[in-house]
Amino acid sequence: MPQIKSAIKRVKTQDATNKRNAAQMNKLRTIVKKFKKAAVAGEEDASKLRLEAEKALDKAVSKGLIHKNKASRTKSRLAKMSK
Repeated sequence: MPQIKSAIKRVKTQDATNKRNAAQMNKLRTIVKKFKKAAVAGEEDASKLRLEAEKALDKAVSKGLIHKNKASRTKSRLAKMSK
């Protein structure tokens, strides 16, 4: 544990950010998995779920959670699955 006051604060901030990022990534992965499951099962609401997944990916990019190329690649793969 750091002894300098600013370093102590930094550790607290990093922990909070890490927890927030982990929660957001978990939410993102869940949304994508939900679409994949619906696409494989051939459910009618799969296109709606794909739009939700794409929106979540775009939001993750804007928050700096994932790289824009990763989001683009994932969206492309989701579009292929929906056809």
